Amino acid sequence: MKRRGPKFQPRREQEPQHRINQKIRVPQVRLVGDNIENPGVFQLREALQLAQELELDLVEISPKADPPVCKIIDYSKFLYQQKKKQKEMKAKATKIVVKEIRFGPQTDEHDFQFKLRHAEKFLKEGAKVKAFVFFKGRSILFKEQGEILLLRLATELEELGSVEQMPKLEGKRMTMFISPKKK
Repeated sequence: MKRRGPKFQPRREQEPQHRINQKIRVPQVRLVGDNIENPGVFQLREALQLAQELELDLVEISPKADPPVCKIIDYSKFLYQQKKKQKEMKAKATKIVVKEIRFGPQTDEHDFQFKLRHAEKFLKEGAKVKAFVFFKGRSILFKEQGEILLLRLATELEELGSVEQMPKLEGKRMTMFISPKKK
């Protein structure tokens, strides 16, 4: 079977977020910025001439305004600063980590204490804890024991975290979420 058409699709150029210099298509613009002595409304060609004299770019900052707001700045430097701001905001955004702890319906005391210590450590680090009891085969008959186990875990962790979701049976798993308390 013969293939038709080109072997590859040419990449389309992404449109820049802002219109600059000759790409601005309005008769008047409002100039603002640090390097403008008297900000105000200018004809487009006057604004372009000012930008050319300063050897900078005329960048449309707010196209929806009437008239559109423009700044005379170095466009590549402006893009760099915007990327830097976005990166900082992304770094400041809190990342929610969910740690899982798995129990069986007949978990004995030592295992419970061991997993309790892990849950305490996770909550102190600021992570959410997803505790679940996994029922294998006929052990689903002991779902009350699983619920008691999860509620006991919640009461033990009362000082460090609050229950976000009470124990809920989903298929062969009974799940409960505990989120850390704010400091």
